[in-house]
Amino acid sequence: MSKKELLNIENLAINYITDDGTVKAVNGIDIKLDKGETLGLVGETGAGKTTTALGIMRLVPNPPGKIIEGKIEFEGRDLLEVEEEEMRMIRGNKISMIFQDPMTSLNPVMTVGEQISEVIEIHQDLNRQDAMKKAEEMLELVGISKTRSNNYPHQFSGGMKQRVIIAISLACNPQLLIADEPTTALDVTIQAQVLDLMNDLKEEFHTAMILITHDLGVVSEVCDKVAIMYAGEIIESATLKQLFENPKHPYTLGLFGSIPNLEEESHRLKPIKGLMPDPTNLPTGCKFHPRCPYGTDLCSKQHPKAIEIEEGHRVKCLIYEGLVDAEVKK
Repeated sequence: MSKKELLNIENLAINYITDDGTVKAVNGIDIKLDKGETLGLVGETGAGKTTTALGIMRLVPNPPGKIIEGKIEFEGRDLLEVEEEEMRMIRGNKISMIFQDPMTSLNPVMTVGEQISEVIEIHQDLNRQDAMKKAEEMLELVGISKTRSNNYPHQFSGGMKQRVIIAISLACNPQLLIADEPTTALDVTIQAQVLDLMNDLKEEFHTAMILITHDLGVVSEVCDKVAIMYAGEIIESATLKQLFENPKHPYTLGLFGSIPNLEEESHRLKPIKGLMPDPTNLPTGCKFHPRCPYGTDLCSKQHPKAIEIEEGHRVKCLIYEGLVDAEVKK
C-alpha cells in the first residue's frame, strides 16, 4: 500500500440470502482511493452502489446480507477483520456516511445541535458544553446560523436538513466520506448549492470521498475518478477526463447517449434498451450482453476480464480482449 493510498477494496462480493433466492448484489469489485481523492460510483438503481457503501461501513444487514469474500483495506488494515467495537469507533470518526434521504436521516425528537454534538462527544472525548460549541461551529461552516442549533429537523427545509447531515458527517474530520446520492431528494438549485458546499469542505478538510450517484452531470462537477457499476460489477473505471473524453464500454456509451447534448441537434435521446437484470438470476457471461448492441454468442458464455487500455483506464468487455470483433461507435 502506497503512502497516498487510503482505501483498497479487492474482489468484494456481497449477497442477500432470502427465501426467494440469493440476491447477488456485489460481485467481485476492486476499488482504489487515495487520500483527498473523490471517486464517483455511477450506475442504475439496483447496480449495487449502496450495498458497496454499506459493505465499507460494515453495515450490511445480517441476515439477510453477507459479505461472501474480498477485503476492504482502510489505512492498511482490513476492516472485515476488525472487531465490532473498534469498527463502531471508526464509523463517524474516520469513515462517515451521508445516507440517501435527508428527511429520514435525522432524529425528529432531538435538536440539530444535539445530533451534531452527540457524534463529537462519542468520538472526540469532549464534554457536552464543548461538544455543543463545536456543533455550532459546524453549523456555521455549512451555512446555517448557530442560533438555530436548538431547532428541530421539522423546522428546516430539505436543503437545510442535508446541510445538517453534512455537518454531522464532517464533525470529526473523517479521512473518508461516503455520500449516497446526497442531492437526489433536492431541487436543482439546492443541489448545486449542496455540491458546491461539499466541494469547498472537501478542500478544507482534505477528505477523500466516494460519491454514489446515477447522474454523470454531478460526477463531472465533483469527482477525480469514476467507476461505472452494472449488475454488481465495475465494468469501467477511469479518471474523470479519460471517461468523459474516451468512454469505452458499450454500457458507458449508452449512459452518455441518454443525456441531452446542448451542442447537437437531435429529436430523441437514445435510451439503453431493456432493464437491469434480476440480481437473483443474473445472465451468464457478460452481465450486460442481453442489452448490448454488440453482444455475440461468446458474450453470453465468457465472463470478461478487466483490461487496462491506458494507465488508470480499465474496461470489462470482450471487445477489448480482442475476442469480439466490433467497432464501438462513440
